[in-house]
Amino acid sequence: MIIIQLKGGLGNQMFQYALYKELQIRGKEVKIDDVTGFVDDKLRIPVLQRFGIEYEKATKEEVVKITDSRMDIFSRIRRKLTGRKTFRIDEESGKFNPDILELNDAYLVGYWQSDKYFRDERVISQLHNDFQKRPQEVMTDSASWATLQQIECCESVSLHIRRTDYIDAEHNHIHNLCTEKYYKGAIDRIRAKYPCAVFFIFTDDKEWCKSHFRGPNFFVVELDENENTDIAEMLLMSSCKHHICANSSFSWWAAWLNDTPDKMVIVPEKWINNRDMDDIYTDRMTKIAI
Repeated sequence: MIIIQLKGGLGNQMFQYALYKELQIRGKEVKIDDVTGFVDDKLRIPVLQRFGIEYEKATKEEVVKITDSRMDIFSRIRRKLTGRKTFRIDEESGKFNPDILELNDAYLVGYWQSDKYFRDERVISQLHNDFQKRPQEVMTDSASWATLQQIECCESVSLHIRRTDYIDAEHNHIHNLCTEKYYKGAIDRIRAKYPCAVFFIFTDDKEWCKSHFRGPNFFVVELDENENTDIAEMLLMSSCKHHICANSSFSWWAAWLNDTPDKMVIVPEKWINNRDMDDIYTDRMTKIAI
């Protein structure tokens, strides 16, 4: 059996679910542990159900067995004598590891942020079906509908700016904060080909964006907050014709879900500081300096 630990935010959970679907199509017995990865993470919860997604959940006993973590006295003594016989595999880098797709028994802990983990066309089709909800399923406020109408009627570009959790002391040594220079360069790249481009800014720092991106072709998207706001934002971002991404799995997925052949997708050339992330980039992306 293979068990995938679910953890992180929405975009990360989407990558883990994509690996789950690929392993399924390969005939593996695979389940998801959606408990352990959130025990020490008070800011996040399992959220795939917001897409209406169902998956086979691993039981606590199955997780304990595959990680050899029973706490009875005999198991503890055995581990002291012979070592832990765990099938746990932690992702060591951000690079694609083809061996992961060949496993039969494993407890997988990582983010698996590469489309190389789900190349089967049947899986790609299923992911589009699972992640691309109809607007009426997730958009409950007038602002969402008005934004969607604007996006569909112009040369729309999603511009994702993530700041608040990337600049705090706990995370700023890991995450590169995409600079204003990066965004200006990306905007210029889009405008060189599409002079009438309209930029829809999706961000966790609306006031900063309003002061730094001004003009008639810039709109900071503001939706009513509810449990489906993140899904509505991803739907709106993926509905744009082109994308300027942050170094964020959220904007990665929004761009991926847009399968129009002439889309432009601009991404920062350095994703994070503490690991090689070359395989997060797809063939459709254009990298520019951060």
